[in-house]
Amino acid sequence: MMRKVLFALALGFSMSSMAQVLEVTSIDKVNLPERAAVAAISPQGDYLLLTSATNQGLIKYDLTTNESRVLSTANSAGHNVKISPDGQTVVYRESTFNNKHLRQSSLKSVNLTTGATQELVKPTRDLQGYSVDATSAAAVNKGKYSSKAIGAAKAQKVPVLSINKGQLMITINGKTRQLSPNGTQFSYMWPSLSPDGTKVLFYQAAHGAYVCDLDGSNVRKVGQMRAPVWYDNNTIVGMMDKDDGEFIYASTIVAATLDGATQVLTDDATIAMYPHATAGKIAFSTPAGEAYIINVKK
Repeated sequence: MMRKVLFALALGFSMSSMAQVLEVTSIDKVNLPERAAVAAISPQGDYLLLTSATNQGLIKYDLTTNESRVLSTANSAGHNVKISPDGQTVVYRESTFNNKHLRQSSLKSVNLTTGATQELVKPTRDLQGYSVDATSAAAVNKGKYSSKAIGAAKAQKVPVLSINKGQLMITINGKTRQLSPNGTQFSYMWPSLSPDGTKVLFYQAAHGAYVCDLDGSNVRKVGQMRAPVWYDNNTIVGMMDKDDGEFIYASTIVAATLDGATQVLTDDATIAMYPHATAGKIAFSTPAGEAYIINVKK
């Protein structure tokens, strides 16, 4: 059972003088059995995926029963982990070292119902990005696209966003090309497709979060937020963190719409970082290894 630690007033601007984007009904602390970071929240909002501060290991934490289940102990398993739309399949990286002591990554999946695991991509030095839909996991490795069915389903050609030497790439119908909408002189991070698959969200290093169309046109700045993720097709959530050059001493979770409205969802009492969103819930972590869920309405 989660413990309620903060109840935000329904007016929404109780923690921000900006426009209301989401109505915050509560912010609840998750009673984790040990320190952890949130790696993902399921599409149905019924479980979290937890990892360490260094992204080692992956644990499924049931928000109803408080039960924990270890899915992987591998290095990098918590980095950019993805969950299928039905919440039943988790796709994650596994980092190892080859006989030349060079780091390489494989891509694996685990079915939460059967426990069955698959190796989707063999260990490689150049796993640049991957995506998951209801039937398939698609990956870009060394600039080349591959798609593999999850379980018994037939593989589909899933669009994939990837990063190659700091540049934003997009793969559609198995063909990869450079996107980098704001120019190749910048570095790109945290790319993701909108839920309806029509827009690309990305962070441009030192400049902020942007959204564009699949062809790189219609570029719009969402805000200065880092680690941005989609809440829905028109709403982005991210973090506004502050550091002294060595340590992050403050961070809030913010929401923004594509038409320019913004709202701060958390106050300064908690260092809220790296949000993960699904309908009605936004999960985040703190540097102290705590996890919280913001319950929201639109």
